[in-house]
Amino acid sequence: MKKILLLFICIFWSTIFQAQSLKLEEIMKGNDFIGNLPENERWSLDGSTIYFDWNPNKEWGNLTYYWKKGMKAPQKASKEEARFSKIRFVEKEGSGIYYYIDKGQLYSYAIKDKKIKKLFQHSVPVSNLQIGKEEGVVYFKQSDNLFKFDTKLGSLVQLTNFKKGKSEEKPKEKESFLKEQQKELFQFVRDQEQKEKWNTANDDAKSDFPKPYFFGKNSIESTKASPKGDFVTFRLREEAEVKQEEMELFITADGYNKFRDTKTKVSTNNFVNTKMGIYNVAKDTVYMVNFSSLSHIQDVPDYFKLYEKNKNLDKKDKLIVAQAPIYNQDGSYAIVEIRSQDNKDRWLVNLNLATGSFKEIEHQHDEAWIGGPGIPSYAFSSGTLGFLADNETIYFQSEITGYSHLYTYNLRTNKKVQLTQGNWEVRGVDLSKDKKTFYLTTNTTHPGNREWYKMNVSDAILQPILTNDGAHEVSLSPDEKTLLVRYSYKNKPWELYWATNKKGSSLNQITFSTTAAFQEYNWRSPEVITFKAQDGTPVNARLYTPNRNQANKAAVIFVHGAGYLQNAHNHWSTYHREYMFHNLLTDLGYTVLDIDYRGSDGYGRDVRTGIYRFMGGKDLSDQIDGKNFLVQNYGVDPNRVGIYGGSYGGFITLMGMLTTPKEFAAGAALRSVTDWAHYNHGYTGNILNFPETDPDAYKKSSPIYFANNLEGNLLMLHGMVDDNVEYKDVVRLSQRFIELGKKKWSLASFPVESHGFKETYSWVDEYGRILDLFNSTLLNK
Repeated sequence: MKKILLLFICIFWSTIFQAQSLKLEEIMKGNDFIGNLPENERWSLDGSTIYFDWNPNKEWGNLTYYWKKGMKAPQKASKEEARFSKIRFVEKEGSGIYYYIDKGQLYSYAIKDKKIKKLFQHSVPVSNLQIGKEEGVVYFKQSDNLFKFDTKLGSLVQLTNFKKGKSEEKPKEKESFLKEQQKELFQFVRDQEQKEKWNTANDDAKSDFPKPYFFGKNSIESTKASPKGDFVTFRLREEAEVKQEEMELFITADGYNKFRDTKTKVSTNNFVNTKMGIYNVAKDTVYMVNFSSLSHIQDVPDYFKLYEKNKNLDKKDKLIVAQAPIYNQDGSYAIVEIRSQDNKDRWLVNLNLATGSFKEIEHQHDEAWIGGPGIPSYAFSSGTLGFLADNETIYFQSEITGYSHLYTYNLRTNKKVQLTQGNWEVRGVDLSKDKKTFYLTTNTTHPGNREWYKMNVSDAILQPILTNDGAHEVSLSPDEKTLLVRYSYKNKPWELYWATNKKGSSLNQITFSTTAAFQEYNWRSPEVITFKAQDGTPVNARLYTPNRNQANKAAVIFVHGAGYLQNAHNHWSTYHREYMFHNLLTDLGYTVLDIDYRGSDGYGRDVRTGIYRFMGGKDLSDQIDGKNFLVQNYGVDPNRVGIYGGSYGGFITLMGMLTTPKEFAAGAALRSVTDWAHYNHGYTGNILNFPETDPDAYKKSSPIYFANNLEGNLLMLHGMVDDNVEYKDVVRLSQRFIELGKKKWSLASFPVESHGFKETYSWVDEYGRILDLFNSTLLNK
């Protein structure tokens, strides 16, 4: 009996000590408490040295450190070495000569003797460096034009002569009575005209300098030369006059308020006309590519049928965006990725540069929106696309099966092959230097893992290299024999390791970043559980459970931000302050659930698009289903559940408090969207379409329309200089509450904070208020 009593006392005091050991003022320091973690890791060109950005000594910012095999600990790099390590180099395969642009000037670097040469210097900086097919030839962009530089001959040739504005040629004089009269009456006038014609006919041969092409007010972008330099492709973008949102800054150095433009609101007014052009260097001719024959380019989205006004619309081509071509080694194939600006269609085409014609290879369509790993969700972005060693086979990613997988397509045989398959995603693709082997980051073993595999193109068999639970961010050494790995686990922050590139290789730690204060606490490894949503969909979540003798029957549900993001995973969270806060809440007896709701990353297309046309629909019902799971399985009182989150998480908190007012006793909404018609174009237009074309989606998805339903205790917190979700969002909702006579709400404003808070005192104030809210409303019922 004495032993049992003694054991109980030990457990009790151990629990009390752990609960007291976490202080809000400390954990809200973020990386200053955890330790500043290494990032931006990279190899030297010769593979002898690893560079990364780090701040182990709590300086004002990160500095560059380096490490070599045999060193006991990383060392700080010199300023020059640090700067050189961050440069983007390009190399003609096997030449040992690297080219790069630094501060707008062109240089070469010989890896054999480590010699640097300045090749081109001009007051107008150069950019967009490309390697040509010929030895020693590079291309670069200066202003709106492309230049060919032969590093062996030292010759510089301007390939294009593109100009904004109108032609500088004198307009042709109009015929008039007086002009004809002068010619009729005076021999002198007739002689001058004949002399001018004779001079023109006997001029020297015309200059071979490219003639000017004027493109009016259009922006000239994505300029790129073919490997041989015989063609230049470019994109013209019509300048749209779209009103910018303005934000006021209240705390300034001189005491006077300032204003700053932030973003444009979601609208069909943001659509712009774009055209892809080809410049034939030999013929000094420009022609535009006509993409009207693309399949489905005149299809209208299904949601159009929901509105009477759309029933008799005339058919017209969708507005599209064409990316610069991806070339094989000799330039015989030019593959172009095209996206519709409503982001429901993606095409890959084989472009004939000589004729401006094309052959369609692949069409992908999604009634919600195109996206997923390797397939960016924005029309002006490009996805995974490249050539294999045979120079006639491309590789790309597609979500056609419901998960993003890797495919190849042979341009000669027209054969398409799916290389990977299963209910998991290809998260990252690297190709070996010989272009015969893929290195893939996947979540094959669990949605919350990031594993690393080798796969030969010839057999498409996944060979596991790094597959432990957690996340592996891998950089191959130049000789592909050694791996630089940034690894983390749920309760272990990111550190750098090295490993050999073979199966079963062990990780050898390079950095040790966490502080003694962080290491003193026994951080939980939250269980990643799965529960069934009301529609039968499995939903993953991180679960934090208190000791049984300490549980207070209250629960807090955390809603991560960004929408398309994952937080119920097996690695260190970007929400590290929230992770530590959840440990603190659990010490206090709360049960905490952190849900990867519908719309989250890592689970395939159907989960990704599960919020289409209704934000606050399945993404909110997943939170309620998570609450019910806790009530049924973990002894949580259904009347003592709170909800909180930031950005998208703040939005869901508002929707929970306003559209399901009986479900949550309290909610804390941080930097939350209150009306999606006031948010940005790229993100919102994918999910809700556009206010002008789909107003119903905006009304049912915006909390401001449901302000009258508030019953529980609502705390709103917002930075006043937030240039992502403007402070105006929460001001507009506050005005609605005032007009409706609502009382159970409060607003905390942070004058110097943007969307992501920076100052520790702001974090402490913010989370102190959230903790007070939950303690005062959930523990006293």
